[in-house]
This record gives sequence, C-alpha cells and structure tokens, in this order.
Amino acid sequence: MIATKDWLKASWYAGRDMLRPVMGESPAHETRVKQEVPVMVPIRALGPSYRERITQHLLQLEPADRYLRFGYAANDEQIRRYAEQLDFNRDEIFGIYNRRLELIAMAHLAFSEHPEYKHCAEFGVSVLKQARGRGFGARLFERAVMHARNEGVNMVFIHALSENTAMLKIARKAGATVRRDGSESEAYLQIEPASLDTRMTEMVEQQFAEVDYQIKKQAKQFWDFLASVQEVRSGVQHARHQSAE
Repeated sequence: MIATKDWLKASWYAGRDMLRPVMGESPAHETRVKQEVPVMVPIRALGPSYRERITQHLLQLEPADRYLRFGYAANDEQIRRYAEQLDFNRDEIFGIYNRRLELIAMAHLAFSEHPEYKHCAEFGVSVLKQARGRGFGARLFERAVMHARNEGVNMVFIHALSENTAMLKIARKAGATVRRDGSESEAYLQIEPASLDTRMTEMVEQQFAEVDYQIKKQAKQFWDFLASVQEVRSGVQHARHQSAE
C-alpha cells in the first residue's frame, strides 16, 4: 500500500505546481522541475474520448522515436491508423499529463485475443523528448504490470528493437528476462497473482490521478481566464492611448 508520507509529498508537489502559471516558465525552472521526480506520478487510464489526444501525442514523436516505438519509421498516416484501431474495450491505455494538460507520456497494454494466450499482455510506451529523464517510462510500466496482475495476466511481454536500450533497461530493472535476436529483442516478465494490496493500490492510484487531472484542468481554465482578462485590459488601454493622442 501507499504510505501516508508519500501521499502528503505527492499532494505538496501537485498543489505547489498548480500555483504557477502554465506559460512563460524560465529555462532554469524547467531544468529544476525536470530533476524533481515526484514520489507518486499521477497516471490516468484513458478512454475512447482521448483518442485524438493520443494521436497528437504520437504525432509529436520525432522520427527516431517513432522508429523505436513502433519498430519501423511510422509516418503520420500510419500513426493515425494505429490510434484509430485502438481497442479500449480490450486493452488499457495509460497517460501522464503536464500542467498544460498535454499528454507527455503514454503506455499501451495490449491483451491477447487468442484464448490460448489470454493470460499474456504486451506493453508499449512513448515519452515526449521534453519529458524524459523523470522515470515516466518506468512508472508507466509499473502501473501497467499492476493492472495486468489484477486482470489475471501472469506474463507481460515487451517486443523492442535491440537498440531501444531505455525500454530494455526498464524491463531488466523490473526483473524481466530479455532475449536478443539480432536487431530485435523480446523481454518477458512473469508476474504473481493479484492480491488485495494490488487491487486497493490500483484503485487509490487511479483516484489520485483523477483528482490530479481535475485540479490541473481547473488551474488551466483559471490561468486561461486571467490571460483573456489581461488581453482585454491591454486592448482597452491601447484604445484609450490612441484616443488621447
């Protein structure tokens, strides 16, 4: 289960960040925030209504990142087709948002359709360049594995290019066995059956992520409102200045 001190620290990070405007941050601030890894990362399960956000997230990936994520140099049309074919009823999609409500990291946990392999699932992840170095990929993997356990899965697979060292490092650190076959690698992690702790933890983490999202949403609306008010004020002041000349 999640310790109370972890909840308090995570709440402090979230609440403190909401007090800052979502635009106009200095490079020094961005660097400092990048080095601060929260105790808990709010990871939200995404439904069909987020298909367009998922598409936009994937389209932001640079060519090299698309190659590592999909195993080939996916173009925009192929990415759109991938997003359109996501089965939200069968699979699970997880996402991490920044304070601008931009989807900066996402994971796809795909469950097998074959009855013989119904206890297996495959994991894939993508993190935007500006959000790397904060452990988001590893956190998404942990979240996906916990969900897989609670769904009765006992084996999680990762199919990746051998040059995708970041993904393979996440798998090895989690205890997965990695087998390399030339330019491609296969990692598989055997997981234990679900427990009361894993079920309760998933419920708590999902609720934490939902609250975090709603806070970010309200904060963004507030800062957008202030920006529009400031724009109106500037327009009025400019009009007065011109009429006085």
